[in-house]
Amino acid sequence: MKINRTAATIAATTVIALATATLGTGASATSSPQVKPTIVLVHGAFADSSGWNDVVQRLQARGYKVVAAANPLRGLSSDSAYVAELLKGITGPVVLAGHSYGGEVITNAAAVSPQVKALVYIAAIAPDKGESANDVLGRFPGSQLPESLNPVPYTRADGTAGADLYIKPDKFRQAFAGDVPAWKASVMAATQRPIEASSLGDRSTYAAWQSIPSWYLVAQQDKAIPPAAQRFMAERAGAHTVEVDAAHAAAVSQPKAVSGIILDAAESVRTN
Repeated sequence: MKINRTAATIAATTVIALATATLGTGASATSSPQVKPTIVLVHGAFADSSGWNDVVQRLQARGYKVVAAANPLRGLSSDSAYVAELLKGITGPVVLAGHSYGGEVITNAAAVSPQVKALVYIAAIAPDKGESANDVLGRFPGSQLPESLNPVPYTRADGTAGADLYIKPDKFRQAFAGDVPAWKASVMAATQRPIEASSLGDRSTYAAWQSIPSWYLVAQQDKAIPPAAQRFMAERAGAHTVEVDAAHAAAVSQPKAVSGIILDAAESVRTN
């Protein structure tokens, strides 16, 4: 009986050792599974999150979780803080993409959100520290926005006077969505979200692109942010840059190209 116990013990020990070795090998092979980042999209002025709809559909089809944030458009500091708070509720890495004024928001929100691993600018303002949208547009003339805007006075919650900026409906397609069908541009004009006028003069507190890898899509037919300004900001940020034959609302008119550059950024996060 003693001999049998010894033999059984040896056999059991051998089996356990082999199983442990096998499990160790398997665990090593799969110990660092790639995690897909969450993609957060931030719209800009004169738009809402529905402008990302076709982009969202394409990103979701590739298996990505997507959040299209509702940018308040009340001021750069508060808008950036709002997005930063939204990001706190997301687990894991994030790719943060912004269109137009939304580029300013992501530049500041990302600086205080360590889970942001990539920034994507879609025909967007990518400000340096201390720089405003008005600074960029003033340096690169050609925007049709100034003569297209309609300021509407309103009273802020604290009782002070403010002004909401809208694009005049008859100027909307020309200045904002030149390559979008007329009927769709008309709907976009009717549903546009205004921006607090002072926001365009708000200066950036941070320049997150200095430390976070960035991508930039230049809209070659943009009448809101001149293409020359976009190229300047993309080069300054050292961004991976693509150019498309699109007007300012590129996510609406060129969702394939827009989702493509966002996917490039997302894939880089998965491989790092």
